[in-house]
Amino acid sequence: MAFDKATRNALQKFVSRARRLLSEEFTRQLQATYGMDPKTGTVADMAALGHLDNQQFQTATTLRETLHHYLAVTPGKNDQNRLQQVLERMVREQAFTLLNRLAALRMAEARAVVLESLAQGQASQGFQLYQMVAGAALGEVGATYRQYLFSLFDEFSQDLAVLFDRHSPQGLLFPKDSVLLELLDAINHPDIAWLWAEDETIGWIYQYYNDPDERKNMRAESAAPRNSRELAVRNQFFTPRYVVEFLTDNTLGRLWFNATGGKTRLRDACRYLLVKPDEPPKPATKPRDPRSLKWLDPACGSMHFGLYAFDLFVEIYREAWDWEQAHGPGSLDSSTAPAAALKPLSQTYADEAAFQHDIPRLIIEHNLYGVDIDPRAAQIASLALWLRAQRAWHEAGIKANDRPLIGRGQVLAAIAPPAEPELRAQLAGQLDHLDAELFEHTLQLLEGLPELGVLLRAERALPALIRAVYGEHGPMFRDADLAQWQQAEERLRCALTDLAQAAQSSYQGRLFAQDALAGLRLIDLCRQTFDVVVMNPPFGALAAGTKERLGKAYPRSKNDLLAVMVERGLELLRPGGRLGAITSRTCFFLSSFQKWREAVVLGLAEPEVMADLGHGVMDDAMVEAAAYCLVKT
Repeated sequence: MAFDKATRNALQKFVSRARRLLSEEFTRQLQATYGMDPKTGTVADMAALGHLDNQQFQTATTLRETLHHYLAVTPGKNDQNRLQQVLERMVREQAFTLLNRLAALRMAEARAVVLESLAQGQASQGFQLYQMVAGAALGEVGATYRQYLFSLFDEFSQDLAVLFDRHSPQGLLFPKDSVLLELLDAINHPDIAWLWAEDETIGWIYQYYNDPDERKNMRAESAAPRNSRELAVRNQFFTPRYVVEFLTDNTLGRLWFNATGGKTRLRDACRYLLVKPDEPPKPATKPRDPRSLKWLDPACGSMHFGLYAFDLFVEIYREAWDWEQAHGPGSLDSSTAPAAALKPLSQTYADEAAFQHDIPRLIIEHNLYGVDIDPRAAQIASLALWLRAQRAWHEAGIKANDRPLIGRGQVLAAIAPPAEPELRAQLAGQLDHLDAELFEHTLQLLEGLPELGVLLRAERALPALIRAVYGEHGPMFRDADLAQWQQAEERLRCALTDLAQAAQSSYQGRLFAQDALAGLRLIDLCRQTFDVVVMNPPFGALAAGTKERLGKAYPRSKNDLLAVMVERGLELLRPGGRLGAITSRTCFFLSSFQKWREAVVLGLAEPEVMADLGHGVMDDAMVEAAAYCLVKT
């Protein structure tokens, strides 16, 4: 069933109710239990919390360490105002993480990943079996059910830690029984119960989580976004399925179509793939080993594009196997794969069944990349791809216990680099002085990351940085520079990992290390070249704090964020790669975009496909849209 207006309205009503319930509950918990008041921006001394038991005392300590970690990267001079901002952020994070976890479990039930656990509340089959074993050892029914859900969170965190890790700063609180039961009633309401089997549901939850009134207030108070959160909230528009298919068919689909000389099942499966009736057949090239194909959404949101790209990659992998069977090992091109060439598929897998079994994991780990400035998007996008893989295995009849762990995946949040001076000094003391200098300069490179994301171009500064720290190797980014960075980065990763492990008693130290590692991962992502970039980028005025910086970095595109995103997307492509985007159509005729059209759209690329879509395409976005595909020349 399509996500028509009535369906979306019902889901929006549920999300609004869930947001209100959880926000009120976690605000109350912070105030009454943990002595942290988001409404006044005040934090009580730990000595005043004599009512806490041991577990609550530990949570109170962890919450305060999280608070200090967030304060270090929150700008502003008014300490009480900053405290209030960070405490409000903590409430938001706890609320959306708990909602995402429950939605994930409900969707996992529909994919036979887990026994029924939420659909019937405390009468669910999975919990009934758990309760038979636990008996009264864990307390009353409510307490036992809570521990049952915790056990599921811990189990799923092995495969999806970004969402289910109960020790993450976003998931430290849990609602009281009455609030949980009310939330479960809303989740299982007949109007939306069927939606948990649909892949798009989690994306619509992401779309509807932010308060529409808050978005209106942001726009009324400032013409341009004032920070990364405003930038994310003001540009959060769900891309319709037909636009997703149109852009993906004519980028990834077309890439494979050309490689196979048109002899692909995607020709019929991709209903929006534009092939001229009189288009002459092209000779098949040596198709790429699908494990070497890289697809990126640099403003991924809920990964709606990625869900459909997953479908196409499944078919691409199957056809690659058939091609290798017909033409022999080595008939697929793996020359673009990093490090050593990939072993042929037929030498990697015992038979076709073993290969088919592994396709979902290969797609998540090798092909689909995503970045977003909203950390919640990283949760949702990782979850969406994980659920899509589970559905593929479910449809193939593969039992949950026989499904491989997917691993970390390639979805990243652009978060602020850690800023605590004492922890920087602690890490520097564990490093060689040159590595310590490199680490400090790397953190400086990442300043502004929450507002800029992939626009930061940190990878461009690496050659000069490496030479400045370790010595000259010439004017270009040569292999010596790359090798130096890779070796130094590995030492930094090990030191950060050691810091996190050695700081068991310091939760803040763990957060510091995790955020630093996330920054290194984003630099690595931007050093890669991609075959396809597809996006629904933010548009409009540049964020206030980044306008000057982006103007210098992207002089041809600086008048609008969409133009900057398109230019950056083309930079990240390999020659012959394809970019697909849905943006405002005004960039193709307003005089203010002339330099961008001439130097970027026509200078770096060749337009191949365009659809002028008009108004009403992206939900409530008041913009006339166009969807188009560019080929990097």
